[in-house]
Amino acid sequence: MSVVNEPSLRIFTSLQPGDLVELKHQVKVGFRSWETITVGRVVEARRRRHGLHHQRNHDDKAYSDIIVLQRPDGELTTVTLDEFSVLKKISDAKD
Repeated sequence: MSVVNEPSLRIFTSLQPGDLVELKHQVKVGFRSWETITVGRVVEARRRRHGLHHQRNHDDKAYSDIIVLQRPDGELTTVTLDEFSVLKKISDAKD
């Protein structure tokens, strides 16, 4: 089961490379956190298996929903969706 909120999960599952999206999410570093908005074109959107959990059973699988975005300046960034993420497709004038 995904921890991503239902509206964002519906959008996530429909994403295609080239879609223009806006993602409002929290950035956490140590005890500090702030909200930011990332805008970019989808390069890849998928569920990725990871091993971030310490001392889990070897066959216990953990997944994260990730989006690789290309920002307007060409920078690639990877964001992980969580229950606080708000994902929105932006209509593109080129469509």
